[in-house]
Amino acid sequence: MGIEHETRQKILEHLSSDYTEAIRDPLWQNIYLTPALKKLISLGEFQKLAGIRQLGPAYLVYPGATHTRLNHSLGVFHLAKRIIRHVSVDRRSPPVSLEGVKAFLCASLLHDLGHFPYTHSFKDLPLIDHETLTGRLIMTPPFQRVLREEVNVEPYMVAAIVDEELDHHNNGEILFFRRILSGVLDPDKLDYLNRDAFFCGVPYGIQDTDFFIDKIIPTSNSLALDERGLGSVESLLFAKYQMYRSVYWHRTVRIATAMIKKAVFLGLLENDLDSTQLYGLDDAGFFRTLAIRERNYYQLARMVFERRLLKTAYEYPFDPRIHSQATDLNTRLNMENRIAAILRDRFGNGIEPWEVILDIPEPISFEVDLSIYKDEGFLPFAASGSVFSTSVVEGFTKSLRKVRLFLPPAAAREAAVYIPEIMSSLFGT
Repeated sequence: MGIEHETRQKILEHLSSDYTEAIRDPLWQNIYLTPALKKLISLGEFQKLAGIRQLGPAYLVYPGATHTRLNHSLGVFHLAKRIIRHVSVDRRSPPVSLEGVKAFLCASLLHDLGHFPYTHSFKDLPLIDHETLTGRLIMTPPFQRVLREEVNVEPYMVAAIVDEELDHHNNGEILFFRRILSGVLDPDKLDYLNRDAFFCGVPYGIQDTDFFIDKIIPTSNSLALDERGLGSVESLLFAKYQMYRSVYWHRTVRIATAMIKKAVFLGLLENDLDSTQLYGLDDAGFFRTLAIRERNYYQLARMVFERRLLKTAYEYPFDPRIHSQATDLNTRLNMENRIAAILRDRFGNGIEPWEVILDIPEPISFEVDLSIYKDEGFLPFAASGSVFSTSVVEGFTKSLRKVRLFLPPAAAREAAVYIPEIMSSLFGT
């Protein structure tokens, strides 16, 4: 098994000599592309990523966080190239082809091609997954032409590495590259943690990327890690926790994200918005789409743009025994309508149902599906002696996930004393 000598030489020669086009990056310095890849990133759908902020409304808290999906995509490609070079010289690597390597690098470059505007504000909404949209865009004529005629790679293979729904034959090479692109040691995570921390001006996400990549070991169908790199995984997991705590799920970011999500959800629910109108938009195009609509609830998006945010009126740690029912968006909407009705009855204010938002972050996992190489054998991460035990991971998750109620500032002040009672009645506690 392993990569044949001749194929390995072709891969290494390609990685060493064909990448001549330098792009300056504030995080990784020079990122080198081939002339063919330079044509690929010049296509309009890729350039549109320059109009999608990587962290959406996080700039409201961290003014430097205005980096884009285009920046991130180039960074993911850069790290993917470094990882594949490291893997290619390892005799334990499964047999991969030069075309497969090229397809993997194109997939890493294009993996966010179908991403929605405003980062994760569209999460949980009844929309097509952005990976599926990415796969579809890769299969459109502009990308197909450049991939086939310039890069000399089959577009379907590139699309299938990103979108798991496309590989119906369980192609081993595609599965291997997909697990590199989307796994514990993936270049996506390594770039966004480092890049987001860099632009937010916080130290939490910075990783020892060189050491991390050096300790990667290829297996027959995925990647493992030498035990000497165990501390790197722990550092990555703790960085992920810190970034969620301080940046991704910062209270102000959650408020802005929830406001945009509710505006879109109500638009979809009332058929005032068609889901197809939301695909292929950048941030500016998204705001233009909502700005021309007359329904009152679209004010939520405009308020975010103008930094007129709702206020937190209630906060409680998420308890699945109590709050699971509210993870369904339709159930949550009914609860929000009930809260609005109670506030109107008690205080006679003019609060509208769309001004009441229950926010429950999606589940987040710190579990590690990763093998650790120790004493000439592979151990599951859980048996590696890592400090990240099941109880520690559960503690991380519990401390991060909060149920919050957002209200207009006046209503939050007026009803402050009664909100815990209202919420307790709502959830039956």
